[in-house]
Amino acid sequence: MSRVASIKRETNETSIEVRFNLDGTGKAEINTGIGFFDHMLNNFARHGLFDLNIQAKGDLHVDCHHLIEDVGIVLGQAVREAAGDKKSIKRYGSAIIPMDEALILCALDLCGRPYFVYDLKFSTPACGSFETAMCREFFYAVSYSAAMNLHLKMMSGENDHHIIECAFKSFAKALDMATQTDDRIESVLSTKGML
Repeated sequence: MSRVASIKRETNETSIEVRFNLDGTGKAEINTGIGFFDHMLNNFARHGLFDLNIQAKGDLHVDCHHLIEDVGIVLGQAVREAAGDKKSIKRYGSAIIPMDEALILCALDLCGRPYFVYDLKFSTPACGSFETAMCREFFYAVSYSAAMNLHLKMMSGENDHHIIECAFKSFAKALDMATQTDDRIESVLSTKGML
């Protein structure tokens, strides 16, 4: 069964189109107008082995907030749609990813209930035109739109680029793990019978 989703979102502030394939090979075509954000999303696709196409335009003359948050909303919707009924998926995923001095843990549960815990800390206001405060807003939007429990914990880190990149890579690896199927799981991995 194909686990692919295509989602569009149009507002007065942004225009977002996302095509997401859970069972890809890491191919990405990303155009958001924010170079650092494009780099992070490319890392997410490559390290999660997802195929991802994001075409996004927004009111960057205001700031980067609306565009980054809305990409998070649409990507989260795409993750939820691509996962479908979640039959036979492992549900849980986690990864600890290093990049030089930075070490970030991501753990998630595709439980159908959004919850977000985040403790990344930054020393600069921006990486390129990506405001470091927007890292939290992006992952919050993804977690709530995907209806996942998402934890991001900073175990060490000084360089903001490294910290953010580790967060995107650890999220990719954890999501890839959680969406893998296991033939032993006949329906969904829940005593309730649904996720």
